[in-house]
Amino acid sequence: MDRAKATPRPGQPVRGSTTGRPIMVLLDLLGRRAALGVLWALSDGPASFRALQERAGGLAASTLNTRLAELRGVDLITRTDDGYALTVDGTELLAAGEPLVGWVTEWAAKFDPPPGP
Repeated sequence: MDRAKATPRPGQPVRGSTTGRPIMVLLDLLGRRAALGVLWALSDGPASFRALQERAGGLAASTLNTRLAELRGVDLITRTDDGYALTVDGTELLAAGEPLVGWVTEWAAKFDPPPGP
């Protein structure tokens, strides 16, 4: 399988890193189109494929299928009777990212134009 298309796994080279360090693997995985958006969409609770497609901004079915397979393959999401849902690891990942969201919000404000009159 082509490395660029394979689900990233710790210990294996990924885009931008030959080390396979877990942080590099996670950043590769989350940097794939819509991966983080799918996780965030599931933070609102379980969702069917179609509902998740809408929550994630109307993703193409093929893109969503690919991301779901990858995220399931690394135990960040799971399939339940209610649809797709975050696993414990997926929930913990989003919680771990909350401080980064706070930081980036303050950082981005530096680039916003000042309020108009």
